[in-house]
Amino acid sequence: MTTTHFGYQSVDEADKAKRVRGVFDSVAPKYDLMNDLMSMGLHRAWKAYTVMVANLREGDKALDIAGGTGDLAKSFAEKVGTSGQVVHTDINEAMLRTGRNRLIDTGWVLPTVVCDAEKLPFPDSYFDLVSVAFGLRNMTHKEIALAEMNRVLRPGGKLLVLEFSKVAPPLEKMYDWYSFKVLPRLGKWVAKDDASYQYLAESIRMHPSQHELKAMMQLAGFGHVDYHNLSAGVVALHVGIKC
Repeated sequence: MTTTHFGYQSVDEADKAKRVRGVFDSVAPKYDLMNDLMSMGLHRAWKAYTVMVANLREGDKALDIAGGTGDLAKSFAEKVGTSGQVVHTDINEAMLRTGRNRLIDTGWVLPTVVCDAEKLPFPDSYFDLVSVAFGLRNMTHKEIALAEMNRVLRPGGKLLVLEFSKVAPPLEKMYDWYSFKVLPRLGKWVAKDDASYQYLAESIRMHPSQHELKAMMQLAGFGHVDYHNLSAGVVALHVGIKC
């Protein structure tokens, strides 16, 4: 049996995707509200910065992986216009359905696909931009997913990975207290689910550091990789350019 981590637990690789799906099935109805509460609204600024760095133009093609409730997909669609294309994807149907409904409510009908980032159903060199926000840490084989993202990008295309990362050392103790004491209680009160937010805190600690993720992206075929720490490293935006 090949094992991987699910938070701090060691689980069968084949079981991780099912467990992650269970987490997001549970949190989908309150996902946006919890994001606002957990980050004190900062997630909106992190995503706005990501859209700025994306620098999409009219007619561009963008793929939003683990797109969840559609925040980035909507912002990208506003940039590429009717001559461009934004594909909104997630492995979790409940999250994707919530996002699709939100997009429709705001006047956007985008291609919406349930798919696994490790097996993207798109042709080689098709997209100008690929993004994944707060989804990479939940993937079982991150190196395979990154290679797939590289494959579907055109040469010179851009990958954006927005993800929780390693906070600056002076803030570690306070951040740990908030993550393990406050978040699960907040999840219990608001989403009636403390276990999923305990997993969130643990999964962040198991995710590669800024330097480690940069090296993984380079190994996946990205010629230039840089990262931007946001909110003292609570979150980092990694930017990779395909050779």
